Amino acid sequence: MRIHKAGSRPTRRANPDYFTGTVWQDVIAEPEGSARAAALLVQFEPGARTHWHTHPHGQTIHIMSGLCLAQVRGEAVVELRPGDTAFFPPGIEHWHGAAPHSAMTHLAIQEAEGGVTAHWLEPVEDGPAKG
Repeated sequence: MRIHKAGSRPTRRANPDYFTGTVWQDVIAEPEGSARAAALLVQFEPGARTHWHTHPHGQTIHIMSGLCLAQVRGEAVVELRPGDTAFFPPGIEHWHGAAPHSAMTHLAIQEAEGGVTAHWLEPVEDGPAKG
């Protein structure tokens, strides 16, 4: 068993190449050995969001606080609230982030394929994120 004590892994700023706005991440689980599971607690400042992206084995997000906006390419933007859980199937282009006037935190769970948990695409245009 490996235990990571609270505060033993620093909060990190999310890579700005993949996010618009300020986003913070706390690692919950990282793939190691034959394990593929990855989990992050992700905090989005108001209006911050991911770029369009996909996941090789899909992604589950569970909203912890705030108001989340999410969209699958070609579909309408949806609102997700604390306690809501969304699953994005493998290879489906999507984005998610905080509403313009509300910070948002979600738990993100995904599996790695060859060490890769996400394939990043272009930023989301301003229109869809205004919800």
